[in-house]
Amino acid sequence: MKRILIVDDAATVRLFNRQILEAAGYRVDEAVNGIEALEKALQAPYDLYLVDVNMPMQDGFSFLRQLRAQAIAQAPAVMITTEAGEQDRRQAWAAGANYYLTKPIKPDVLLHLVRLLTGGAA
Repeated sequence: MKRILIVDDAATVRLFNRQILEAAGYRVDEAVNGIEALEKALQAPYDLYLVDVNMPMQDGFSFLRQLRAQAIAQAPAVMITTEAGEQDRRQAWAAGANYYLTKPIKPDVLLHLVRLLTGGAA
């Protein structure tokens, strides 16, 4: 079963994405900021990270830079944010993102992208 980590400080966003992904057969964990996300990523590997940009304590860009610097198996990461500027996109790519989506996300778009980046079915 594919494992996905949702990194977002908004409980409603985490719940919304979790429900969509679990209904499709994925195993989902959550983190409220980059610090918690990095701790979880170092404990067990994930197949995909869905990462918000704006979070307290550690933002999504910093989390991804730290994640990519670790000597662990790397998985794709999708930045999911309200920030739609070109500078934000460039910063996401530089930090190690594989894809960039702006909120709100339609469930079918999220599932299509997750399947694409995790190699198919859950």
